[in-house]
Amino acid sequence: MSGWLKIVGLGPGAETMITPEVSAALLEATDVVGYVPYVNRVAPRAGLVRHGSDNREEIRRAEQALQLALEGHRVVVVSSGDPGVFAMAAAVFEALEAGDAQWRTLDIQVLPGISAMLAASASVGAPLGHDFCCINLSDNLKPWSLIEKRLRLAAEADFAMAFYNPRSKARPAGFERALEVLREACGPDRLIIFARAVSTPEEAIRVITLEQATPDMADMRTLVIVGSQQTRLIERSGVPLVYTPRSA
Repeated sequence: MSGWLKIVGLGPGAETMITPEVSAALLEATDVVGYVPYVNRVAPRAGLVRHGSDNREEIRRAEQALQLALEGHRVVVVSSGDPGVFAMAAAVFEALEAGDAQWRTLDIQVLPGISAMLAASASVGAPLGHDFCCINLSDNLKPWSLIEKRLRLAAEADFAMAFYNPRSKARPAGFERALEVLREACGPDRLIIFARAVSTPEEAIRVITLEQATPDMADMRTLVIVGSQQTRLIERSGVPLVYTPRSA
């Protein structure tokens, strides 16, 4: 049996947001490797072994997947959203670069998915319709000083900003400080979007201003978007529409 490794994105939550390409890879796989909640999104079936692990074991997980593929398994490494956005694709290549030279001979592919950032943007319109940046607010792998520097520079450049991992139980103070920095840099009237569990039955969307925002409005299932100076709101019944014109 000839082994291969495919690193895939399962999208933000809804089964309808898994691409046909990823679905086909999962049907061919002998092994699925990933963080336990993402592995559990893949239905069990005969001939498929599911290898779930803790969220902070990315490199060990990547090494396991590479070794399984070297041994002839057809391996799919799963992430939520897109595997190249704060997810497992980078971890696999980090392990590949530092690990067994034989791993470099493997057939390795990255199959894109719909990111939480893009799903959240679409849920309210097009707030990322012009220049934007994406920042991970977790300081597990980088210092808070770097996060704060990037927040200020992105605001100075007037990017719309998308934020992953805004607030967890282990680091509740970080997002509070992020909101303070954003108010200082952008002003209190800047639009902010809290998009929680997009595309799932628990989806909740809130569009307010930075002045109204509080830290408890976000958790690890929330994607936060802050608009640029040009971002506009269109009032209507229900959730308003938000977009950033391309002419800005």
